[in-house]
Amino acid sequence: MTPSTFASLDPVIHAPVRLAVISLLLSVREADFVYLKTAAGTTDGNLSVHLTKLEEAGYISVRKSFRGKKPSTTCSLTEKGRTAFLEYLKSLESYVPHDLNKGKDK
Repeated sequence: MTPSTFASLDPVIHAPVRLAVISLLLSVREADFVYLKTAAGTTDGNLSVHLTKLEEAGYISVRKSFRGKKPSTTCSLTEKGRTAFLEYLKSLESYVPHDLNKGKDK
């Protein structure tokens, strides 16, 4: 297998925090900032930077509002983001041998 055999991985998704955010958003309609921060195990500032990158790519939608007097940020996966993630997974599969048991001693 040569390097040209591998499909390129979307660099917007490939960063660990962004991959975690998209993976989390796949299974919910929307998620708030605190949930994403806790689930991804990151800081406010770090998550904010990654959400901005995902939003700029059109992969997520970010809605800012207030709950009482407290600001609230809610994110949801866009159709473009869902499609990009599925393509990312397809590309990732090109890195994995089709027969994982091939060559193993039995």
